[in-house]
Amino acid sequence: MNAAGRTACLAGLLFLLLVRGGGEAGTDILEVGRFSAGSLEGWESKGFKGVTEYRIVTDGGRRVLQAESRGSASGYYHRVKVNPREYPLLRWSWKVAGTVRGENARSKEGDDFAARVYVVFPGFFFWQSRSIVYVWSGSLGKGESLPSAYTGRVMVVAVESGDAGSGVWVNEERNYLADYRRLFGEEPGTLGAVAVMTDSDNTGGRATAWYGDIVLAREGAGQVRR
Repeated sequence: MNAAGRTACLAGLLFLLLVRGGGEAGTDILEVGRFSAGSLEGWESKGFKGVTEYRIVTDGGRRVLQAESRGSASGYYHRVKVNPREYPLLRWSWKVAGTVRGENARSKEGDDFAARVYVVFPGFFFWQSRSIVYVWSGSLGKGESLPSAYTGRVMVVAVESGDAGSGVWVNEERNYLADYRRLFGEEPGTLGAVAVMTDSDNTGGRATAWYGDIVLAREGAGQVRR
């Protein structure tokens, strides 16, 4: 998909998130993805090019979300309506079969990642929308960040890097509120969605990843063990 097409699709998704939000609960932990319970409730697919297959599978005795891309790019997202100052922590686990061959985060032609987790902040107009995408990268060093090759409204953060950790589950926690302030230099609005995506459409290759439960948490909230 060309730059204009993908940008238009992203804008459409952000607009949907603006006009159709979910609710917020008054607990320390908000369970966004309850894959360990075998549930995909509230999750929806958004295609960019082709279809990445998302399904619940059993891995190591627990149920997780598996994503398989064969030259495709489609995301899987869950609408929320959350104050990031109340729930600033994003926690998840993931595993990749390997990074995408030919990935290059600095070019549209190489903008593919084995695993991505998004936090999306819709604006009143689509150009006011912002997103952070946490990636498992083969071309960026761990901790490196830069604007998306498609738009400066999306900032890419490499949480994991390289193939050395392939095939191993990794637990992650990000203070996405602090990340937003650092990356965009401003205060965020309401968090409108959390999404995952495994894609290989630009490079024409393959990618497989697995995602564990995804939660939003208050500062100091204990871990939810599955």
